[in-house]
Amino acid sequence: MSTTTTAPPTPGAEEEPAKGGKKKLVIVAALVLVLGGAGYWFFLKPAGPTPPPEPGEVLVMEPVQINLEGGRYLRIGIALQLTKAAYDADGSKALDAVIDLFSGRDMAEISKAKERQELKEELLETLVDKYEGKVMGVYFTEFVTQ
Repeated sequence: MSTTTTAPPTPGAEEEPAKGGKKKLVIVAALVLVLGGAGYWFFLKPAGPTPPPEPGEVLVMEPVQINLEGGRYLRIGIALQLTKAAYDADGSKALDAVIDLFSGRDMAEISKAKERQELKEELLETLVDKYEGKVMGVYFTEFVTQ
């Protein structure tokens, strides 16, 4: 019978592959983080604040009469401050929004300057949405109640 003897394991021999594996893992993780950061920087980074739109023409519309609460009415005229990007604006959406916003309101409510300003701001928000950002301002050219 033959006997074979094996040398006892060297304490540092087993740890070297494990250390090399950990080093590789750390290097790969660092590389992934660097590449991920670079990708974010070039592709997903916010562009910063967008410049405000440049004013274009002002679209003045004929005044309309709107029925208020209690048999009264409001004669209101508006003008839209368009952006330079707006080239073929139609006033029908704006008139529809004005009628929706002011119809049936109490005359005492719309006679107050603060309430009128709040309604104007609400109208502007609606018009910016309806005209997809091509309206940047709204002006009352006529505002008569009776």
